Amino acid sequence: MHAFLPILFAFIIGIGHAFEPDHLLAVSQLVARRDSTLLAVKDGLYWGLGHTTTLVVFGGLVLLGKVTFLSSGYFEAAVGVLLITMGIGRLVNKQNYTLPTLVARNRHQLAYAIGLLHGLAGSGALVLLVMSELRDPLHSLAYILLFGLGSVVGMFGAAALMNIPFTPRMRISRVLTSSVVVVTSLLSIGYGGWMIYSNVLT
Repeated sequence: MHAFLPILFAFIIGIGHAFEPDHLLAVSQLVARRDSTLLAVKDGLYWGLGHTTTLVVFGGLVLLGKVTFLSSGYFEAAVGVLLITMGIGRLVNKQNYTLPTLVARNRHQLAYAIGLLHGLAGSGALVLLVMSELRDPLHSLAYILLFGLGSVVGMFGAAALMNIPFTPRMRISRVLTSSVVVVTSLLSIGYGGWMIYSNVLT
């Protein structure tokens, strides 16, 4: 029974994992382009799928080769660079202060790619390490799949909530929309800078 405890909590831990600050900041940059909650939650879904893809791929490497490079702070720093880039991109792009363009409406590849990168940062690496401690490969696989499913569900809900300021009804107030864009972009830049500093420069 003791071996099943991590598996039983994997789904709940996955939901909580989706609400880590770097994840929320990254996805907030994505959903701000959407005037539809459906498209926003699809971004959250694709982020979760990308995140889970990385965990499954590297989880296989952990099981087969017992790799140990996953604790490197450079993965965290890479996410920091990504957050800074996304934040600056939003600040300087005037389209982010108006209704989304048709070009961005149905493209979710960016959300998937960002999820891939996040899969190796933060507690994602710790998940792989916990999984490697489970003796039965089937238990390990169940753990990572349930964790991944939890992260998808968590980000699905988070994306829906973060999209509220950018729905057509809320965009009637240009001041509110612009304020949210500026604040979230600056938070993304600041947190990204802190991730780089704490993982590489200290």
